[in-house]
Amino acid sequence: MYIAACAVPDGGLFRAARFRDVHLYQRYTESLLNGHVPYRDFFMEYPPGALAVFLPPAAATHAHYNAAFKALMALCGLGMLVLVAFLLLHLGASVSRLWIGVLLVAVSPIALGPISLNTYDAWPALLTAAALALLLVRRDVLAFAVLGLAFAAKVYPVVLLPVAIVWTWRMRGRRVALVGFGVFCAVALALALPFLVLAPHGLVESFRAQAARGLQIESLGAQLLVAADHLGLYSVTVAHHTTGAVSYDLRGALPRTLGAICSALQLAAVAAVAWLYARGRDEPRRLVVAFAAAVAGFLAFTRFFSPQYLVWLVPLVPLVDSVAAWVLLGAALTLDQVWFFHYRSIVELGDRSWFVLARDLLVVALFVVVLSRDAAKDEHAVLLEEQRPLRVPS
Repeated sequence: MYIAACAVPDGGLFRAARFRDVHLYQRYTESLLNGHVPYRDFFMEYPPGALAVFLPPAAATHAHYNAAFKALMALCGLGMLVLVAFLLLHLGASVSRLWIGVLLVAVSPIALGPISLNTYDAWPALLTAAALALLLVRRDVLAFAVLGLAFAAKVYPVVLLPVAIVWTWRMRGRRVALVGFGVFCAVALALALPFLVLAPHGLVESFRAQAARGLQIESLGAQLLVAADHLGLYSVTVAHHTTGAVSYDLRGALPRTLGAICSALQLAAVAAVAWLYARGRDEPRRLVVAFAAAVAGFLAFTRFFSPQYLVWLVPLVPLVDSVAAWVLLGAALTLDQVWFFHYRSIVELGDRSWFVLARDLLVVALFVVVLSRDAAKDEHAVLLEEQRPLRVPS
C-alpha cells in the first residue's frame, strides 16, 4: 500500500517530474564525485550526514538519479512503516490501533504529495524512529549512535536528546547515559571531522547560514504578519535570498523581533517537553509521546518551515494514542499539498497564504494536543503515587 501511495502524486514514484531539492542533491553529488570538496569548493547547506543518501543514487547514472533517489526515499518510508508497526506492538496496541497507525504512515505520501520523495527528510525521520525503537528494547548506546547519525543528517533530532538521556539515566543508570551521550557526540563528530579538517570555515558557514536565517515566509510568525497585511494592519516586505541557504524571508524590524520570539518559544517548547517528561514515570508510552511532542514543538515555532519538514512527524504521531493528533497531522499534510503547487502565490502574498497559516496553526494545535497527553499521564501517575494503601479490616 505504501508503494502504491508513493506512485499516486504528480512527481511521485515512477514519475519523471521532480520537485523541491532533489536537483540540488544531484548537483552536490556530481561535484563531489568530480573531486570537489563540499563546504570548501562549493556551498552545501545540508549537514554531512545527508551525503549518506545523496551519494547512492549516483550509481544509477546521471539520467536516472531522480528515479533512484525517489526509490531510496520510498525504502526509507517502508522502513518507517515497519518501525511504527514494531513500536505499536511493543506498546501493546490493539489490532485496530496497529492498523490505524500503519495506515496513517502508508497513506501519508498521498496527503503530502511529491514532497515526501523529492526531499531527503524521510532519512532522518527513519533514523529517529529507529533510535526510539532501540531505546525501548534497551539497546541504549546503539540508540544514541543512531540519534547522532540523525543529528548529523538534519540537526533537528538533537531536540530528542534530553528526553533520551533522562530515560537512559533512570532506566539504565548514569554511566550508560553518559556513555550514550558520548557516543552521540562521537558519531556526529566522526561524520563532520573530514570536513572540519578540509573546510572548517565552509562547514561552520553552512550551519551559520541555517541558524541565521530570517523569518521565512512559511513560518508561523511570518504568516501572522502576512495575515495582518491582508487585513491592512501591517505592510509585509519579502526578500529572496539566493546566496547561501536559499529562502524567502520577511524584511524589517518587526519580523526580526518576531523571529527572535519564535526561537525563544521553540527552545521553551523543547524544554517544556523534557521537563514534563522528567517529572513523571519512565513508561514506554510516555517516551513515545515525548518524542512526538519535542519534534512538534520544534516545528510549531520554527523560523523556517519548509513543507517537507512534516515528514519528521509521520513515524511519531501515529504512535500517540490520540485521534485528535492523527486528524491534525493528516490535515496539516494535506494543506501542504494544497498550496505547494502555487508557491508563487505565497511569496506574492496571495490568498493561498491562508492555507499556510492554517497549516502552521494545526501544527501548534498538534503540539498542544500531544503535550497534553503526556501532562494527563503525568498527573495521573503523581496521583497514584500519593494514594495511601487501603487498610484491610481485621
